[in-house]
Parts: sequence; structure tokens; C-alpha cells
Amino acid sequence: MTSAQADASGGVIALHGHSTGIGRFFRVRHWMKSVLAPAATLEGSQPSLFAWFVPGLAAGPRPTVVLLHGWCGNASNLLPAARALHRAGFAVLLMESRNHGRSDRDDHSSLPRFAEDLDSAIDWLKTLSHVDTTRIVALGHSVGAAAVLLSASRRQDLAAVVSIAAFAHPEQLMQRWFALRYVPYWPVAWLINRALERVIGASFNDIAPVNTVVKTTCPVLLVHGRQDAVVPVADAHRIWRQGHAPNVKLIERDGTHEAFDDADGITRNILEFVESALRERSAGTETPRPAAAQL
Repeated sequence: MTSAQADASGGVIALHGHSTGIGRFFRVRHWMKSVLAPAATLEGSQPSLFAWFVPGLAAGPRPTVVLLHGWCGNASNLLPAARALHRAGFAVLLMESRNHGRSDRDDHSSLPRFAEDLDSAIDWLKTLSHVDTTRIVALGHSVGAAAVLLSASRRQDLAAVVSIAAFAHPEQLMQRWFALRYVPYWPVAWLINRALERVIGASFNDIAPVNTVVKTTCPVLLVHGRQDAVVPVADAHRIWRQGHAPNVKLIERDGTHEAFDDADGITRNILEFVESALRERSAGTETPRPAAAQL
């Protein structure tokens, strides 16, 4: 058991929601056949990680988005998001964390290891000549969302991050998971949580999104569904309130942990946020933004 144990569905990102329909499914499959032939093994990472890299449509170094799935997910779960970003002009990297998809097996997975694998993917992207290394964005879902916040809290080279359905704190996440199984928090669940911290080699407080968001310096977008039964929307509000007001924004819409009712609308919101963050970074502007607000 790890810090993301409650993420039972773990893989279907918000950008492919209830309104997608069979037509979108076939459009995504067609896009896969046209651009997703090459696969990559992220060299230098331990363990070896599998990924799909799709260069941008235009020539030259392109802004790039690395996408990280949730618990029990894989790169294919993020294809609708990748397609939307690619059509908007981005290069995209769909990665698979260890013990997921075609990446190497390891003794366990955890939030810190998701973030470690994401760091390996970002470092690999920075070796490619057709990637604009000053404009790399990380987007993650669920435990992947928590991982992009943890990664962004430790590095200064991300242009922006998008966190979809992140939990606020592993301790409360595990409390909810144990409560559903009628396991008393004190002392049983509390002791199990302390044992988990030893296994993953990190304190829950140190890796909790509600704490790591404070250390991020790039723009952050939090996206959450109002009907999320795995991670309540209150978690997104906790992270948002804790974050630095000019940098952190929140989109709250009807939807579950797996999908949003208005997937196309959420896609537009995310693209607008990413493109705005990249414009500011390219311009090197320090224009003050209004206080954090829900979009």
C-alpha cells in the first residue's frame, strides 16, 4: 500500500469526459496511428521508463508538455489530452511511471517515485534539440497530479504545471481509505501510515500537495470535479488557499475523479492557462496578476 492507495481508478484523465462519445474515440485512434508510431525508452533513468514522444507540428524547438497518469494507469489514458495539446502546437511526452504500463518493474510505487520518474522524463526532454527547454510544462492526474506539484517544488525549470484531481495530504487520503474499510485510525491506521513513510522514504508532510504547492515558483493550475468521490473537491480548495495567490489558480467544474461533464470546456481552460503562462515566460514579464481566483 502506498500514499495513493485510494486512487482506485487512477488513469482516466479529465480531458476525456462523459461528453466525448464514440466520434472522439475514433478521432483519437486516428491521431494515434498518424503520430504515435515512435516509442522511447528514457535513457539514464533507473528503472527504465517507457514513453511516447510526439514532436511539435512546426519546425524548431517547441514548447513541450509531459503527461503523467494516475495510479494503475498508463500512457494511453492520456491520449485525448495529448491530442488536444499537440493540435494546439505543443510537443508531447506521454510517460509511464515504474510498475505501470511498459516501464520496468520495481519493488514498490509511491508518490515520491512518481515524482522521481517525472524528473527523469523532464531531464530526458532537455537533451532533445527539438524541445524548447525553457518552455516545458508538466500535467498530471491524481497521484500524477500530486507528483507534478512535488517536482515543481524542487526544480526551477518548469514553465507551468497542471494538477488534475490531486489530493491535499496523504494522511487524510489514507484516513478516508481506511474508514471505508472500517479500520480505526488510532492506533491501527496511524501505525500503518508511519510504516508506509518508512517504506517510501519520505514524510507525508513533506510530500503533501498542500505543502509542496507553497514551494512552487511557476504558475500552477488546479483542476477538480465537484462530484469527485475519491478525492473531494475540498482538497483542491485546501491546496489553492495554501498556494501563493498570484501563481495558483483553480478550476472547479461538474465531474468525477475520472472525467468532467464538459471535457471540451476544460480542455480550452487548460490550453488558455498554459499558453498564457508560456507567453509571460517568453516575454520575461513580471506583470502582477490579480489575487488567486477560481476561473
